[in-house]
Amino acid sequence: MFQFFANIFGYVLNFMNNFVGNYGLAIILFTVLIKIIMLPLSIKQQRTMKKSTELNEKIKVLQFKYKNDPEKLNREMMDLYKKENMSPFSGCLSTIAQFILLISIFYMVRCPLTYMEKINNDQINTYVQQLKDGGITVNQAYSEIDIIRELDYLKEKMPEDEGLNKINLNMNFCGLDLSKIPQQNLNDWTVYIIPALYIISTFISMKITTSMQKKSKKNDGVIDITEKDEKDSKEEEKNEMEDMMEQSNKMMSWMMPIMSVSISLVAPLGLALYWLVNNILMIGERLVLNKIIKD
Repeated sequence: MFQFFANIFGYVLNFMNNFVGNYGLAIILFTVLIKIIMLPLSIKQQRTMKKSTELNEKIKVLQFKYKNDPEKLNREMMDLYKKENMSPFSGCLSTIAQFILLISIFYMVRCPLTYMEKINNDQINTYVQQLKDGGITVNQAYSEIDIIRELDYLKEKMPEDEGLNKINLNMNFCGLDLSKIPQQNLNDWTVYIIPALYIISTFISMKITTSMQKKSKKNDGVIDITEKDEKDSKEEEKNEMEDMMEQSNKMMSWMMPIMSVSISLVAPLGLALYWLVNNILMIGERLVLNKIIKD
């Protein structure tokens, strides 16, 4: 499945790369296009997030009210979900879509010759062997990136090879080499610029999301009985039952950034650039949608 989407994305990114003549600019245009395509899902997610925040407060009331009667609590919660036309797993669709995108784009960036240039495995293996015969170290996991780096050497050794002559990937973007992998270039501080900006943008995005949820909670006007009772009586036990929707939102908020940061350190910088641009667009998208979606 991931290879299928990676192939489709590869056609699109290759077209953009040939159009603008720069891999970094092509990734930016590709990210904007993906964001536009995903906009309906983003709008639905924003509405779900707003509604789930409001529903969350009502569930906390039920959890406090029926804390000694788990069966009654479960029935009341299910009735509330039905009444509000909501599911405890409403946020999962967005998480699944993001996961598919994450892995598919990772495949595409890791193997640009396969998914963008459509060069077959036999040709790629021939290039790898040529590099090894020349005493050049090849990273098996990122052999196609090494081929792009040593393209001039390969063209000199194999001047009549059609596959090499059709490769058109300019990996230099704003003074950065997008083919570099942070894990393999620990002494080069420039490889940390894009991942660092991505991490910063991730925390800004999460901060905005948290702020929006708090505003929604405040505007909803639902009294959090748990908090009120804690003030009146310190002897009351805290409600230990976590709301399923809140857990789903937390998972969605933390899982994807943690996975992305981990992968960005062991993947070419082109992938981190995609995530950085995606985060910037997502921040703007959430701010705009939050103003538009009132109800």
